[in-house]
Amino acid sequence: MDRPLLFLDVDGPLNPYAAKPERRPAGYLTLRVPRIREPGATLRVWLNSEHGAALLALDFELCWATAWEAHANRWVSPAVNLPELPYIDFGPALLQERPDGVHWKTERVVEYAAGRPFAWVDDELGDADEAYVTAHHQGPALLHHVNPRIGLREGDFAVLAEFAGSLGC
Repeated sequence: MDRPLLFLDVDGPLNPYAAKPERRPAGYLTLRVPRIREPGATLRVWLNSEHGAALLALDFELCWATAWEAHANRWVSPAVNLPELPYIDFGPALLQERPDGVHWKTERVVEYAAGRPFAWVDDELGDADEAYVTAHHQGPALLHHVNPRIGLREGDFAVLAEFAGSLGC
């Protein structure tokens, strides 16, 4: 059996963008990343280089599930010590709100998983996403909300490890 997938959002779980803007969290470095849709503008991103090792230690196959799409491999992977990862191409659904309240990523995440067990860390998951996954995904799934003020913490990694362990992979 394949290892379960771990879908990673950048902003929120890895970049605690909602932390106080004048206080970079301890252990994080600051990157200035060019804004794709705003030439000349940059985005302040806080990343923790220790997250890569912690994520790679989990029994998952990692995949980006972020609006950064392929850009996560250019900017985020090197800063957190991850290799280049596969990513979900959201196509025209990228950043498009849905009238049913389901997050714009959710349908593509379920399609990408194609029945494989998965965990998904994101700061924008809600009840509508849980309901959608339950109705449309045949395998086990864990939707794990991460507080965007603090990002991934030790307790989040413990929850992910417990979920992977429960699958008997």
